[in-house]
Amino acid sequence: MELSNAVHFLAAPFVMCLILAGIHCYLGLHVLARGVIFVDLSLAQVAAFGASVAIFFGFDHSSPATYFISLFSTFAAAALFAQARRHEKLFSQEAIIGIVYALASASVVLVVDRIAHGAEHIKDLLVGQVLWVTWNDVIKTGLIYSFVAVVHYVFRKQIIDASFGTRDTHKKGFWDFIFYALFGVVITSSVSVAGVLQVFAYLIVPSMAGTLFFKTIRARLFFGWGLGFALSLIGITLSHMWDLPAGAFIVVCFATVPVLLLLLAPTLKLKQF
Repeated sequence: MELSNAVHFLAAPFVMCLILAGIHCYLGLHVLARGVIFVDLSLAQVAAFGASVAIFFGFDHSSPATYFISLFSTFAAAALFAQARRHEKLFSQEAIIGIVYALASASVVLVVDRIAHGAEHIKDLLVGQVLWVTWNDVIKTGLIYSFVAVVHYVFRKQIIDASFGTRDTHKKGFWDFIFYALFGVVITSSVSVAGVLQVFAYLIVPSMAGTLFFKTIRARLFFGWGLGFALSLIGITLSHMWDLPAGAFIVVCFATVPVLLLLLAPTLKLKQF
């Protein structure tokens, strides 16, 4: 009976984690190819700032107004990052990403200082509340990510060329903005569910691990999905068994993998297939 109750309770959070792993692993391959590893943290922090502003003005955390204020904030940052890439000789894109992250982080602290229960809000922004998602949350998030996935599929040649540079692409600045804008849509939804750190873990760890073992985008993607799904199952299950915060424990599970791979690299003799 206890097992049945646990499965029923964890079903929606686990499916949500699978959805997060699915979209973020693919986007992570683009992020690694572009060399902007911390763009996720930066956009996530901007999304968190937008949500904090909305809450400051009295909107509920899960209200449409909060979502769209957060989304507008990420669109503004996406436009800035796309502009920075057009002027890479003058402005380091990674430096701009770091500056935006610092600006958004400091701004969040200033805003939540004026919000009741601000400390709890910051905790939710960092590690989220994935354990408490409902099936409605799963369906809503799945629909948003499906829209992003369809756009990526329809314009896959242009977006992949803009990220991986397999050939010269006209209007590359436009496709940079499209990528970052779609990325912002995903991040805005993800941060409200999983928090900044968990989103970063889903984005970077599976895709980075895939690049260690495989050369092709498809092989890296399938490996990353498998790793992300497995770590999600382990994190959700053990956090429930040991009564630990699910979001934070999932981040620890993901972050442990690259550390172990680095320590074991001389023994494993890693090579790409």
